[in-house]
Amino acid sequence: MNRAALVPALLLALAALAGCASVPESSPVQVLRQVGGGEDALVPPGPVAGSNPLDLVRDFVFASGSSTERHGAARRFLSADAEGWDDSAGLTVLDGQFDTVPAPGAANPGSDTTTIRIRGTAIGRLTSSGSFEPGQAMFQQDVTVVRRDGQWRISQLPPGVVVPLSVFRDNYKPVRTWFVDPVRRLAIADVRHVPSVPARAQAARVMELLLAGPSGALTGAAVSLLPPGAQLRSNLTTTDDGAVVVDLTRLGDLDESSRQLLAAQVVLSLSEVNVGRVRLLADGEPLLPDRQDLTREDVAALSAEIEPGADVPGLVVAGGRVRQLSGPEPSVPLPGVLGDGSYDVESAASTVDGRRLAAVAHIGAQRTLLVGNGAAGGVTAVPLTAGTMTRPSWTPTGGEVWTVLDSAVVARVLVDNTAPPRTGRVNADELAAVGPIADLRLSRDGVRVVAVVGGGLYTGAIARTIDGEVAIRNVRRLRSDDLGAVVAADWRSPESIVAITRSPEMLVGQVTVDGLVVQQIVSNNLTAPLTAIAAAANRPLWVTDQTGVWSFGGGDQVAWRQVLGGAPDAVPLYPG
Repeated sequence: MNRAALVPALLLALAALAGCASVPESSPVQVLRQVGGGEDALVPPGPVAGSNPLDLVRDFVFASGSSTERHGAARRFLSADAEGWDDSAGLTVLDGQFDTVPAPGAANPGSDTTTIRIRGTAIGRLTSSGSFEPGQAMFQQDVTVVRRDGQWRISQLPPGVVVPLSVFRDNYKPVRTWFVDPVRRLAIADVRHVPSVPARAQAARVMELLLAGPSGALTGAAVSLLPPGAQLRSNLTTTDDGAVVVDLTRLGDLDESSRQLLAAQVVLSLSEVNVGRVRLLADGEPLLPDRQDLTREDVAALSAEIEPGADVPGLVVAGGRVRQLSGPEPSVPLPGVLGDGSYDVESAASTVDGRRLAAVAHIGAQRTLLVGNGAAGGVTAVPLTAGTMTRPSWTPTGGEVWTVLDSAVVARVLVDNTAPPRTGRVNADELAAVGPIADLRLSRDGVRVVAVVGGGLYTGAIARTIDGEVAIRNVRRLRSDDLGAVVAADWRSPESIVAITRSPEMLVGQVTVDGLVVQQIVSNNLTAPLTAIAAAANRPLWVTDQTGVWSFGGGDQVAWRQVLGGAPDAVPLYPG
């Protein structure tokens, strides 16, 4: 069976109640305890007797959040005329507000047939593969409602499902499915959304998503070690001692490294749905001969995720010098030429381990990129000059630093300890076609970029080839209406971005990498406009306003705290 033939079957199974992977009829594996059975869903109530057409359609939209029994709760609102409704044709997510109103030209109230319009703002759609594709736009959809035996029911409606965001979040769980960076040979995360109920079926659903391959957002940047045609030999089962049995077949010839990466894909993905231990088999035998059961800790070293160490300080560029910002002496300049005034530094970045620094400096009317080893070491001028350069950003390994020249050209500099820095280019045509690039940050797992382009917030996947070509692909804009004009952004985690904007309604906002959720962050004591931001996992946010740099750690903190005053030009930075 090839992958093209496999995917429709997988997606159909994903929509089913049990969510169990399809099993070949000839499977010799005995089911011990099937994962996904024996748990009933709480189905939303059906239509209220005597509902008017407007309330009926509104209640139908809310009931559509439950995918149980092929949206069985929503189907209660349909007449026999609409029983062929195709609920598998994608799911549109609306923001928090939507209306049901009579459609233009709808019949008068005394008629037994009328048309109701669902009206709101769409924020994107959930594909049949469980990935959310952002796209904020006005939404309207008309449904026909008929009165039969004194009760209104929906008799005609377009294919697909429509739900408000709050209902979607109540009914779907975000999970990270894991695939592989084909160049670095590390596991990378791909966010999907699976039905929350029944919870015991989620493991089987996750396996279906793994077999279907990476989402469109990571096309060209991720592959699967599950080859086309791979499938499960049996339903997922649980042993008496609590391990979930995953028995795969048609894996082809995999070397040891590929088997380990495949194990990482499966084990990391299942850990997202509370599977603590996996017994991973290939045709009934252990995939890794020396390990019967695997836990997340066993494969964690193969994950591309990386966080700055607690001992690597945050820095700030202020007054043309690179300074400490975290630690016992905030604002003290670093030793060496980047801190002593030898250069007029505009922005900077350190590697995740703090061993290298890159800085953008004014030299005459131009900007030049400087690269050095360590906070106190010397620097080398990279043969790049431009009228403007964005704040540098490092890859996780510290082997490349990226910047944008003159708001249009994405440049990368290859750095090692044996040769002078070498320059190269990134194919960023998709990004540059949108407009001028004001800011660009690499994610700390090395998979994506976030960029501010023409005032909008965009993400893209980093696609690399074995021969060294690099491109930014699958460019998508996030939450254009909610964020407005964006100034700068940074990665808080591989799945979360923080941005500062010119909008007084949301000076600081946090948005998921797929654009599904945006949250306003308190900004009550900041003085607009904001000019810079720095973020990292498990560290406070830093922003620069008109008075200096402020810190916000969340939790019980109700306001920002100033950590550096009198520095409206400051550019704070965390490693990465």
